[in-house]
Amino acid sequence: MQIKRTLLALLLTSSACLAQQPPASSATPAPTRETYLKLAGEVETALHSDVLGVWFPRTVDKQHGGFHSHFARDWQTLPSDGKFSVFQGRMTWVASQVVLREPQQKDAFLPIVRQGVDYLQNTMWDKQYGGFYWGLDDDGRITPDFTDHKELYGIGFCIYGAAAAYQATHDAKALELAQRGFTWTDKHAHDAEHGGYFEWLARDGTPVVPNAPSGRVDTNAIGPIGYKSMNTHIHLLEAFTELYKVWPDPTLRARLEEMLAIVRDKICVAPGVMNLYFTNAWQPIPDHDSYGHDVETAYLMLETDEVLHHTAGPATERMARMLVDHALAYGWDAKNGGFFREGTTFGKPEDTAKEWWVQAEGLNALLMMHERYGAQDPVYFQRFLEQWRFIQQHTIDSQYRGLYNLTTAEGTPLSNDKGSIWKAAYHDGRAFWNVSERLHHLAGDI
Repeated sequence: MQIKRTLLALLLTSSACLAQQPPASSATPAPTRETYLKLAGEVETALHSDVLGVWFPRTVDKQHGGFHSHFARDWQTLPSDGKFSVFQGRMTWVASQVVLREPQQKDAFLPIVRQGVDYLQNTMWDKQYGGFYWGLDDDGRITPDFTDHKELYGIGFCIYGAAAAYQATHDAKALELAQRGFTWTDKHAHDAEHGGYFEWLARDGTPVVPNAPSGRVDTNAIGPIGYKSMNTHIHLLEAFTELYKVWPDPTLRARLEEMLAIVRDKICVAPGVMNLYFTNAWQPIPDHDSYGHDVETAYLMLETDEVLHHTAGPATERMARMLVDHALAYGWDAKNGGFFREGTTFGKPEDTAKEWWVQAEGLNALLMMHERYGAQDPVYFQRFLEQWRFIQQHTIDSQYRGLYNLTTAEGTPLSNDKGSIWKAAYHDGRAFWNVSERLHHLAGDI
C-alpha cells in the first residue's frame, strides 16, 4: 500500500509539473520560410556581435601564448586566472569553426587557430609524462591551484580543439597532437572492466583511487575525485566524435560505440534524466538533475550516433527526446521562458538561476526537436521562440554586448564578469552556428 501511495504521489507531482507548462499557443502561426530566415538573421547577428566580435581578437594572448580568459562586463581585461586546459581547448575549437564556417574571416582566424595548437602542443602537453595539464600559470608553470594532476574533462577539450584545428588547417601536427592525446588517455585511463574512463589521474597517468574513510569525499570542479561523472563522459563523447571525423581509427570507433551506450543506457535513465556521479562500476550516486546537461546531451548523443552510423538509431532518438521533454516538464520557466539550473527528478526546480550556457544549449536542443518532431507537436518551436526571446532580452548585454554568465529567473544579472576560465565562446558560439544552419535548412536554403 505504501508503494502504491508513493507511486501515486509521484504521478500527481509529475502531472502538476506538466500542468505548469502552458500548451503551445494556438494563436502562434506555423513557421514559414520567412519566419525561419528572419530568426536566422537575428541569431547570426548575435553570433557576430555577442560572441565572435567580443571575444576575438582580445582573447588572443600575444605575450604568453594561448588565450586570456578573464574579462569585465565592459570587456576590459582583468587579471589572469592562468591557462586552463578546458578554456584553451574550447577557444582553439571556436577559432577553428570560424575558419570552417565563416569563409570571409578565414585569413584573420587561421593564425589564431595555429596559436591555439602551438600552446596546446608546446605548453599544455606534459613533455615528461605525457597528457595535457589541468592548468598552468601564464608562464607555463605548475601551480597549487591547478596542481600537477591530469583531469580527463580538460584532456577531452584539448583533443577536441586539436581535432577541429586539423579540419581547419590540414596541419598534420594538429592531427598528431589529437591522436597522441587520445592514445595517452586510452592507455592510462580506459576502464577495461567496466567501460568508460577513470577521470582524475596523477601526473604520470596513474588513476586516483576513491578514498573516503571518514565518509567525506574530496571534490574538484567536476565532482567527487576518484569517481566517474556524467559531465566528463558526455564531453569525452563529444571530443572523440570530433576526432573520429578526421581519424576513423578502429580503437577510437570502439570507444565511441562504448561511450554512446554508456551515456545513453547508463548515465541517462527514464523518464529523461541523467545521474551526475557514479562509482567506477557505474553504480549511480544520488544527486540532482541538471537541466542544461540534459538538453546538451540530447544533442551530443544524436551527433555521435549520426557520425558513427549516418543516422541516429531509435534508442538514441528516444532517449534524446525524453531528455528534452523532461527538462521542459520540470526545468522550464513557464512565466519568463528559459531553463532553470537544476532540481530533482520529480520535484520543483531548486536552483532557478539561469546560466548563459544552459540557455544556449536549450535553444539548440529545442530547434533540433522541432526539426524532428515539429510536424506532430508545435510545442518545441513555441518554446524555442520563448527561449530566444529570453536570451535576446536578458542573457545578452545590450550595452556592452556579450552574454551575462548568470541571471535571476526574471533576467536580472547576478554576475558582471563576461569571461572566466569556465566561460569561453564555446556553448553560445556552437549553439548559434547550429541554430542558424538548422533554420536555413528548415527554410529550404540548404
